[in-house]
Amino acid sequence: MSASASEPLLHVVLYEPEIPQNTGNIGRSCVAVGAKLWLVRPLGFRLEDRYLKRAGMDYWEHLDWEVVDDWNALQRKLEGHRFWFFTKHATAAPWEVAYRRGDVLVFGSESRGLPERIRTEHLATCVRFPMREQVRSLNLASTANAAMYEVVRQLGGLP
Repeated sequence: MSASASEPLLHVVLYEPEIPQNTGNIGRSCVAVGAKLWLVRPLGFRLEDRYLKRAGMDYWEHLDWEVVDDWNALQRKLEGHRFWFFTKHATAAPWEVAYRRGDVLVFGSESRGLPERIRTEHLATCVRFPMREQVRSLNLASTANAAMYEVVRQLGGLP
């Protein structure tokens, strides 16, 4: 794990991720924009997984990341930050939110999304990418990437 001396542009949280390739791709995007990646256990793969490393390519050594044991541990570590929860159960679109440096983007697992208890507790800060009814969900890595770059766009680019 690498540690950043200053506050990252944003924090990206994967709640109980299941697919190492998605996590690796999201890690690569975090390096690209200067975001810190947080993984909330349990994970659906081992951190030594070759698919995780392959998807993140040689960028993984540059990634600022941390694994926490559960949701409560994450909330303690990021106390004082604003959280945005990405879920298909929301109505607001990501570009309707005014992001700030240091905000936290939270994404659920690939098969289950975010638990209802988390969505209910944070209803006012849930957002979703619009999609046609024929689509059940978007790919986690694609969604996280689009969200990160919306934050970058709103903040006027990368520092």
